[in-house]
Amino acid sequence: MSWTLIAVLIFVGLLFIILEILVIPGQGVLGIIGLVVMGVGIWQTYYSYGAFYGHIVLASSLVVSILSLIYSLRSRTWKRMTLKSEVDGRVNVIDDQKLKLGDVGKSVSRLAPAGKALINNEFYEVHTYGDFIDPQKEIEVISIDHNKIIVKQKD
Repeated sequence: MSWTLIAVLIFVGLLFIILEILVIPGQGVLGIIGLVVMGVGIWQTYYSYGAFYGHIVLASSLVVSILSLIYSLRSRTWKRMTLKSEVDGRVNVIDDQKLKLGDVGKSVSRLAPAGKALINNEFYEVHTYGDFIDPQKEIEVISIDHNKIIVKQKD
C-alpha cells in the first residue's frame, strides 16, 4: 500500500473523529468509522513497511490527533464560526396605546378558538374562550393577558 493512501486513510479517519466530536455528536457512528479508518491506515503501515515505520506513523497520528483536537476546541476557532448577530425582534407584542379593552374589530379568519382579526387597522392573533367565530364577524376585545388577546363576538 502506498504512503499516499495511508496518509489519506489517517486524514479521513481524523476528519471523521473531529466531525463526530464537534459537529454531529450523539450517534457515535462517524467516530467509530473514523477510528476504524485510522486503524486500517496504521495497520497497513505496519503490514507494508514494518514495525519501525508503523511506530512512527502511530506516534505521529496520535500527536496530530491531539493537536487538531486542541486547535478545534479553542474558543478563538469557534468565535470565527459562530453567528454574531442578535435577534431583537418580538412576536405578537401588544402596544397598550393601540389596543384597549372594549375595542371592536372584525375576524379575518375563522376563530376556532384562535385566529386572525383586524382591530384598529392592525392585524392581531386573537383567541376566544372556546367559541367558534366565523370570518368577517364583529368582535370585541374582552381581555388582554401579556401577549394573548381574548375576544368575543359582538352582540
